[in-house]
Amino acid sequence: MLKRMKGLLFLVSMMMLCNFANAQMLEKEAPQGFDKIRTGISNGKLDSFMYESKTVGVKRKALIYTPPGYSKKIKYPVLYLLHGIGGDEKEWLNGGNPQVILDNLYADGKIAPMIVIMPNGRAMKDDRATGNIFDRDKVEAFATFEKDLLNDLIPHVEKKYPVIADREHRAIAGLSMGGGQSLNFGLGNINTFAWVGGFSSAPNTKAPKELLPDPSKAKELKLLWISCGDADGLLNISTRTSEYLKDNEIPHIFYIEPGVHDFKVWKNGLYMFSKMLFKPVDASLFNKYSLLGLPASTNVRRAQYPQILPDSRVMFRTKAPDAKKMQIDLGKKYDMVKDTGGFWTLTTDPIGPGFHYYSLIIDGVSVVDPASETFFGMGRMASGIEIPFKGDGFYELKDVPHGDIRMKRVMTRGGWKKFYIYTPPGYDTDTDKKYPVMYLLHGGGEDERGWATQGNTDLIMDNLIAAQEAKPMLIVMMDGNTGGGGGVAGFNIGALNQFEGELKNTIIPFVEKNYRTINDGAHRALAGLSMGGLQTLHAGVRNTEMFNYLGVFSSGWWSNNTELSAPQYEFMKTNKDKINSNLKSFWIAMGGKEDIAHDNCQIMMEKFKEMGIKYDYYTSPGGHTWPVWREDLYKFAPMLFK
Repeated sequence: MLKRMKGLLFLVSMMMLCNFANAQMLEKEAPQGFDKIRTGISNGKLDSFMYESKTVGVKRKALIYTPPGYSKKIKYPVLYLLHGIGGDEKEWLNGGNPQVILDNLYADGKIAPMIVIMPNGRAMKDDRATGNIFDRDKVEAFATFEKDLLNDLIPHVEKKYPVIADREHRAIAGLSMGGGQSLNFGLGNINTFAWVGGFSSAPNTKAPKELLPDPSKAKELKLLWISCGDADGLLNISTRTSEYLKDNEIPHIFYIEPGVHDFKVWKNGLYMFSKMLFKPVDASLFNKYSLLGLPASTNVRRAQYPQILPDSRVMFRTKAPDAKKMQIDLGKKYDMVKDTGGFWTLTTDPIGPGFHYYSLIIDGVSVVDPASETFFGMGRMASGIEIPFKGDGFYELKDVPHGDIRMKRVMTRGGWKKFYIYTPPGYDTDTDKKYPVMYLLHGGGEDERGWATQGNTDLIMDNLIAAQEAKPMLIVMMDGNTGGGGGVAGFNIGALNQFEGELKNTIIPFVEKNYRTINDGAHRALAGLSMGGLQTLHAGVRNTEMFNYLGVFSSGWWSNNTELSAPQYEFMKTNKDKINSNLKSFWIAMGGKEDIAHDNCQIMMEKFKEMGIKYDYYTSPGGHTWPVWREDLYKFAPMLFK
């Protein structure tokens, strides 16, 4: 007997070592035939049992799977596997053949020995999936099952079967309604379960803040798995949960695969989830599992590509059967690969957070992607993609009062020009109220649309005003391009003077005639990014009686162009006292060292110090990009008009 026990323990040890090795391998989907019966392998056993449910007041039925080589002398971890709203304890058996999937995993040495319990998650006396399954009492019974599970089923299993009775050796997972139950019960009882999986979780899934009011608690989990098909109408449920977890830095796998709300997806979910249970997992790989990503927020309506993967790589897919060569230019040029159906695909390297311009290159010609919204940038219309990141909630669309962005046309010396104006919530209802104004300028290669579209000015301001962190104000986003084609290529003192004249003699008078504004320097601000920052430095510093607030984002006089900068510094030196006296805020903001304007800005600020010009400096991580400038607006606006 002793010899037999030693042999058994050796076998178990070898299996666990094998499983540890497999835990470190990145397998992204179930292999072909994973759910087909194999001959010549050991099989587990399916059985049923009854347990006394004090919660419901009757004896209830559940199915149990015990693994190949099951022995009452060995203690096992347990997976509780839940069904959907239209099923019962047999749904997994009838639609998913979990015993076949698990047997094959055991045969391949990919799974730790475990017991699997398949209960009826409809905790009521008549728990059959008959009649109207959406009746209120039947739906409520799925919530009641939490008590039945914790107080009746688990104690019964741990009393009758050789299981390891601690949280590290309990897992819960389910499909659809059962996926919602698994997330609700698992995340609500982290002291009971260390492994939680939701496959195509249904709307019974609690809202994220209710699901995890203390997100840090979820860091105690060994594995949190969320999966769904890309064409499943319930994908939004899984997405909102994953986004909340991501915002709160909770390690988890968000796995999206091709498919709808069916067993093809759920069987793959069971395969992927179960083979990771009860053994070491590498959290650094969590963002690399997903087969598909989520469509970018910058896609046109119903466009599925480009998609953003959890690790911030981007998947592109475009149909162009007659093209000879296709590339994506996203800061770096990527070659696309053509399949037999005429679709070109590629997956990029991880892309930095925030907004990026990109182009399709078809046989050497750069064009916009028909699947993407277009933006005026790089001196032309281009496609754009938004990579989400933690901390971008300040420009999130929220349920708060919303202002408007309006487009107006005005005649200038150079012809008709457009500008956009943000009016705060309540502008059209409180018609006696007057407002301060910020004139907000774009950068080179962009135009008046920059702050209105790429910049999300309205969302930033709506949220600030709703939180009472910024004064309600008008924001005028004008076209700063003067002369020729505009932009930095034609940037000189003549262009600066022309801009200053347009601002003072055309734009401001038009705004103050047609909108309810407070017309003095204490209620005007001027700010701009990059080229717009230079325009602010020129027109704002020379007219501090008109603008008591100046914001300079990612800009600075060019250190190698003294012809342009020297007269500016001389003016500031001569008018130092006036500038310091008039300006209530001279705010300079910059990205990190990777910002192309960084060095010029540092040199300029040293000049300011030598002259005695007062200013405040703010820096945030990032380059010469819209995420930095959006944050600059978010930080600058609350300083104004107080």
